[in-house]
Amino acid sequence: MVEHLEELRRVLIVSVVAVAVFSLFSALFYRKILALLLSPLTRAGYKVIFTAPTEAFMTIVKVCVFSGFLIALPIILWQIWNFLSPALEATEKRYFVLFVFGSFVLFVGGVLFGFFGVYRYGLAFLLRFGGDYLIPMLTVGKYISFTIYFLIPFGIIFELPLISYLLARLELISSKFLAAKRKYAFLVIIIIAAAITPTPDAFTCLLMAGPMYLLYELSVYIVRYTEKAMARQKEKAGCLEPR
Repeated sequence: MVEHLEELRRVLIVSVVAVAVFSLFSALFYRKILALLLSPLTRAGYKVIFTAPTEAFMTIVKVCVFSGFLIALPIILWQIWNFLSPALEATEKRYFVLFVFGSFVLFVGGVLFGFFGVYRYGLAFLLRFGGDYLIPMLTVGKYISFTIYFLIPFGIIFELPLISYLLARLELISSKFLAAKRKYAFLVIIIIAAAITPTPDAFTCLLMAGPMYLLYELSVYIVRYTEKAMARQKEKAGCLEPR
């Protein structure tokens, strides 16, 4: 237990240092990053303000830390997978790099999809409620916080196929169970999509729910393939046992 805690401590330290270093690196490009995050507003002709002397500075820090986290994500995932590797079999360790790369691509892909595929349309829908009579006075701190808190769940949700694979290897879920619970999964997906999307309209909700359900179906296929691979391994191991 003590050895595991020491290893976990090392994982946390390395991850925090990696985020800090890449956050400082992101500070060199904070103007471009901030301009990208503000583009849904600026392209529509809206201006962003700040109401406290420290708000602009703290917003830049927040943007740099978020960017540093995304850049450092491969290192963080590498540390996590390295921590979990003793529990993996030799054949599974061969795909160690693939796991790290896949986790990174899925998370970043989810963030990008959330920003370019859902967030822009949802924000435009919300701002239209003001009409010609209400002028939005958006503060940069609240806007960036709202944007970041909106995008992170997309990255986590896009990890579903990889999480399903791990649970299948641990024999905690089965493809039959996932296939039998499709209708319940669809209902849960709609509820989650409605909860994390910023607009009440059905179109924006479906933009989120559609990819989530496709990820669920992909997870069913992955679990089924994993079960077949595990069955072949057990059959092969049984044939090699001495009689």
